[in-house]
Amino acid sequence: MSKCKEIWNKLATTHEGTNQVKESKISLLTLDFELFKIKSRESIKEMFNIFTDIINGLKSLGKAYSNKQMMKKLLNSLSKEWEAKVTTIEESKDLDKLSLDELISSLITYEMKLEHGKFAL
Repeated sequence: MSKCKEIWNKLATTHEGTNQVKESKISLLTLDFELFKIKSRESIKEMFNIFTDIINGLKSLGKAYSNKQMMKKLLNSLSKEWEAKVTTIEESKDLDKLSLDELISSLITYEMKLEHGKFAL
């Protein structure tokens, strides 16, 4: 086999391996996204940091979710005690225009009220 052919085969194998690794990473991160839920005793900031890591990992691999998909995923990942707040956000805000920062700020504010026994929305 010629040296050029040998180099070409090595490059092709390396590239295919890289694609396989990339596809595996995308599959794992997509699964993480789909199964994402807030954990017991986890703060909104902690939850959002984990969520951001998943989203950024997917973006770096060429897979992105729309703003609305991310909003819905975050809202649906909250526990039952958040049901009233989630309903309020869904009914009063346009999820297409709401930014992730605005959503997280709203959730953190509500979390602080929950922690201090002030349940007013």
